Amino acid sequence: MNKKKIFNDPVYGFVTIPYEIIFDLIEHPYFQRLRRIKQLGLTHYVYPGALHTRFHHAIGAMHLMGQAIKVLRSKDIEISETEAEAACIAILLHDIGHCPFSHALEHIIIDIHHEDISILFMELLNEEFGGKLSLAIQIFKNEYPKKFLFQLISGQLDMDRMDYLNRDSFFSGVSEGVIGYDRIIKMLNVVNDELVVEEKGIYSIEKFLLARRIMYWQVYLHKTVLGAEQMLISTIKRAKILAQNGVNLKLDNELGYFLAHSDTKTAFEANMKGEMAKYAKIDDVDVLSALKIFTTNDDFLLSFQSKSLLDRRLFRVELKGTPFQEPYVENITKKVLSAFDTENIDSEYLILRGTESNNAYNTQAKEIKILFKNGKTLPMSEISELGINSQIITKYYLCYPKILS
Repeated sequence: MNKKKIFNDPVYGFVTIPYEIIFDLIEHPYFQRLRRIKQLGLTHYVYPGALHTRFHHAIGAMHLMGQAIKVLRSKDIEISETEAEAACIAILLHDIGHCPFSHALEHIIIDIHHEDISILFMELLNEEFGGKLSLAIQIFKNEYPKKFLFQLISGQLDMDRMDYLNRDSFFSGVSEGVIGYDRIIKMLNVVNDELVVEEKGIYSIEKFLLARRIMYWQVYLHKTVLGAEQMLISTIKRAKILAQNGVNLKLDNELGYFLAHSDTKTAFEANMKGEMAKYAKIDDVDVLSALKIFTTNDDFLLSFQSKSLLDRRLFRVELKGTPFQEPYVENITKKVLSAFDTENIDSEYLILRGTESNNAYNTQAKEIKILFKNGKTLPMSEISELGINSQIITKYYLCYPKILS
């Protein structure tokens, strides 16, 4: 059987599967599950075209990894075929542990980071594939001597970010997020085992960082998207509280199991194969089905929030750069509660508040380094001609039902 298939990707055109093991991993049920997990959670409530999945993203990131390896080899950077295959496997599987609705429900259904679950999936697959993923796991965990391979998977200029900015921009229609990924990749090099960018690519990197900042505040943290995702989080939290107090949510499936059990990472890993078998069966479809069932639940809050989400009756969202004054929040809370003809409502599920922070460039992490023609390398933050913004921007949000209007 010919396993070097071709995908027709809307962003890059024809994408070829480079290794037979990649085909086998893509065909595996663990990976096929990513077709049923949207890349951008509830962002399609604002940008209707943003319905692409983690499956799309993983294939795209693998394609860019292949391009990066080809460029580095052309510059006499030694990357064996075994290392190239392992790097492609690692980037392909980097998001395999994502929960339904991606980052929106991170730590909510189970309190474990998706990268930790990705590693658990990789280890299970490694058993199944007779140890053929061992090197990929080493690279993914940054335990392999060639550190630049890890930087291609997880860094401030990795193939993950390179794909999601391009892909999310394409599907959302926000053209400000488009980056010159092809030029950036062609400018990559390695010095002292560190990934660097040649001087000619310096302004492409500046554009990359600007695009990332725009995408965060215009798409990922758009206030309506933020409000919808906070409603989803609140709804699932409410369902968990009820399930763990013995309320029958009428969910006879794996999602119902996780809502009824409070799994810690230690407990999860103690019965890893059993828990992972259950986790591998939950996706966006289960959450949406659960919301439909919750609309008829006797619990007012669960029913109200589920109906609101399904019908896109989203909460009002206020977003500002300074904290909300307590008297203002108390006044909103009082008005909201008085608008509902129901006793003993827990305002925690109707008045949603918190903060979101982002910085386009992190000087505390391993910085992007520029390689100059004289052989000298400098971190981006030390290049005076660039207007690199490393400031952390924090915004405060307050969400509540529009019933007040």
